[in-house]
Amino acid sequence: MDPGTVTVTGTGWAEAAPDLMLVSIAVECRAESAAEAYAAAGKGLAVVGSVLRSRGVAPDDIRSAGLSVRADLAWRDGEGQRLVGYVASSSLAVRLRDLGSASAAVSEAVRAAGDNVRLNNLTLVISDDSEVRAQARDAAWQDALRSAGQYAALASASLGRVLSVTDRQAAPGPVPLAGLQRASAADAPSVEPGANWVEAAVTATWELTHRQ
Repeated sequence: MDPGTVTVTGTGWAEAAPDLMLVSIAVECRAESAAEAYAAAGKGLAVVGSVLRSRGVAPDDIRSAGLSVRADLAWRDGEGQRLVGYVASSSLAVRLRDLGSASAAVSEAVRAAGDNVRLNNLTLVISDDSEVRAQARDAAWQDALRSAGQYAALASASLGRVLSVTDRQAAPGPVPLAGLQRASAADAPSVEPGANWVEAAVTATWELTHRQ
């Protein structure tokens, strides 16, 4: 007689304090010619990079992330859509490893670049989440085991061998802070690291052993 099986999915989570800030900083400049706009954006971004390096950010943690030049068009009554200049935008992706000084470093870089700077996004992440992810998997397994045991008891059976285990990798992305389209250079933003959640899910199948 086939003893039957029970298959359940368990979920679990663990949390840890983030230790890395990912920042996207851009400079957007308008000028009459594409070359002038391009040069101004490049100059502004160079200032941002210089400030960050002076604050101890390693060159490997500063990466060019985007560059674009587009026509700046405006509608004028009686004339229709006219070309009024060009807009160039260039951005950096920055990793800040010292959360204690990260806010001040971003503020100084923004202030140095002036009104053309854009602080696109701040994201706090765990640089190495292997330990906390293992804790989440442990919690997911215990959740699956409890559910399987309950179903087995309801079926007047006991859990036998584990026949299969599937890791569902149900982990969310990093928890982002609210991005700013135009940054104010007056004050450094207050950053509270808090804790990041890591989730896991596992689907397991047990053989059922029926009671005599």
